[in-house]
Amino acid sequence: MRRVAAAAVAGGLALVGVGLTAPAAHAAESDISFSNVVLNNGKPIVVGISAEVEAPLTYTVKSSVALDSWWVEAYRGTYGSNEYMLAISTTRWSCRTSSAGGYTFRDCDETMSIDPDNMPGGNGNNLVNSDAAAWKTLGTAIKKSGGYDTDLLSATVRLQRASRIQNANASPEPVAKGKPITVTGTVQHANWSQHRYDNYGGRLVKLQFKPAGSSTYTTVKSVTASSTGYLKTTVTASQDGTWRWRYSGNTTTGASNSSGDYVDVT
Repeated sequence: MRRVAAAAVAGGLALVGVGLTAPAAHAAESDISFSNVVLNNGKPIVVGISAEVEAPLTYTVKSSVALDSWWVEAYRGTYGSNEYMLAISTTRWSCRTSSAGGYTFRDCDETMSIDPDNMPGGNGNNLVNSDAAAWKTLGTAIKKSGGYDTDLLSATVRLQRASRIQNANASPEPVAKGKPITVTGTVQHANWSQHRYDNYGGRLVKLQFKPAGSSTYTTVKSVTASSTGYLKTTVTASQDGTWRWRYSGNTTTGASNSSGDYVDVT
């Protein structure tokens, strides 16, 4: 697991991830509690097959005793026996402190770093496809006087496999007004277990168009990919502009847009 430790930075104090041994499972105590836990601004975290991903984390820790350190983590499995954590490290940017009713409140702002090739569980050290699920959370605080408190929390975050649309192409270029344009592409998603991208068959994908001079894409039609993820459809040329595909994602796979292909209509 990874935890946070103090490090000086320009303009203030940040906390950067360092490795520590996690305490064993422990019942919640009334003198420490965690609340307001939000991971990635309430949105799913989308991860590919190699690039490290950063996600914001905010929470409040309330205590009536002095604390030496504290942290919140997302995990899978059963805590205390076979759990594994999502983040390889956490950077703490701030913990705003206030007091009321004999308690100290710390409102913390952090960033989690997630590396699909550096996981403490799954297939070796990698994410595996079954990790595309809702991850649970826990909060742990170490007391200055000795001892600790670990709370299993209600907040969750969904982890999704990245998608992409390859080889997007609109042709012919240029094309006469009123003539057909054929748009093709292939939709894929990350296969964490095999460390590659696989074609993603049967997906409903939107074909979108942005007229020349505009910054906004509009959906023209929806197309179902073949069993091998191949996309193909025909539209009528009416004006200059850019064509692209958009896949909106599902519970296990994130959304993505293809690159745009500009077609000159003569």
